Amino acid sequence: MRTQIVIVGSGPSGLLLGQLLAGIGVETVILERSSREHVLGRVRAGVLEQGTVELLEEAGSAARLHAEGLPHSGISLAFDGRLHRIDLSALTDGKHVTVYGQTEVTHDLMDKREAAGLVTVYEASDVALHDFDGDAPFVTYAKDGVSHRIDCDFIAGCDGYHGVSRKSVPERALKTFERQYPFGWLGVLAEVPPADHELVYANHERGFALCSMRSTHRSRYYVQCPQDDRVEAWSDDRFWDELRRRLPEPTAASVTIGPSFEKSIAPLRSFVAEPMRFGRLFLVGDAAHIVPPTGAKGLNLAASDVRYLFAGLRDFYTEKSEAGIEAYSQKALARVWKAVRFSWWMTTMLHRFPDTGDFGQRIQEAELDYLVHSCAASTALAENYVGLPY
Repeated sequence: MRTQIVIVGSGPSGLLLGQLLAGIGVETVILERSSREHVLGRVRAGVLEQGTVELLEEAGSAARLHAEGLPHSGISLAFDGRLHRIDLSALTDGKHVTVYGQTEVTHDLMDKREAAGLVTVYEASDVALHDFDGDAPFVTYAKDGVSHRIDCDFIAGCDGYHGVSRKSVPERALKTFERQYPFGWLGVLAEVPPADHELVYANHERGFALCSMRSTHRSRYYVQCPQDDRVEAWSDDRFWDELRRRLPEPTAASVTIGPSFEKSIAPLRSFVAEPMRFGRLFLVGDAAHIVPPTGAKGLNLAASDVRYLFAGLRDFYTEKSEAGIEAYSQKALARVWKAVRFSWWMTTMLHRFPDTGDFGQRIQEAELDYLVHSCAASTALAENYVGLPY
């Protein structure tokens, strides 16, 4: 079998890239190691930058997003017993973010791909990438015990941190940067209305907390917890009690409690792999970089990678120019590192570290106080939160 682009991974970045390429007549095959149901069962982020929304519009996959997504023009920082709102739109010439779950983005893109009759192979095992350092790359995989080979022009590795794409790169050709954070996020999903109409990021001496949502009736809450904590140690009652302790009283009183239907602990890390191109293999999204979720950048960074890669491939196929694919890694990494910095800054400012102590807590509170009372500082946060320009 032959196609123009093999995309490894059917998460939102792989599906989005495939849909954009289909729009200009470029053939793709997507290989996914998991089942369709497993992919749609992943619970992920839900804050979309305006640029991500515009890219989904370009892919023709934003109708339900516009019908059900929640535009947010601000966020609140909670400290010193009060909420302090950052007016994102006022500080960024009208820009905003949209709350719409990553699972829903994936579902919309899957439906669009299936409606167009484009090829996705689910439960593809033993995926291997070959000869991507030359002019004739190919990918092999097994399905239902039968081996297959796909010859192609390029390979897009959109298969995440644990995927085969980055692991296929020779170790000597890759440089990685990593920081592990000494805590995790315990998150719950519950069919209850959110405590606030916008996201609330809380700094508290007991640890960080976040009030988020997936819709007007489904809430997503997080509390900072020890890295080695176990979900089984957290009953719903214990979680709701701890969440409310970390919030200002009026916000805590607005929390509607109810049974959780998903509960998990996620470790936090910053990770970047350089470069993001190896001959005819491109790394995209979590295959190349991971950020802590504090800055709401994970999915948005994957979308910006797709934007740069799509532009380069479009120029290659329509104008016979390799300038865009040659520049892909440099352009993508310039934006990645700015988002890594922002996510690291938000994380260090809002969380309780083992060495924070009383002095560190006061420093964090002083920084937050300066942030919310300085127009320049608030603008810097707002510009990063809604998404830096491409």
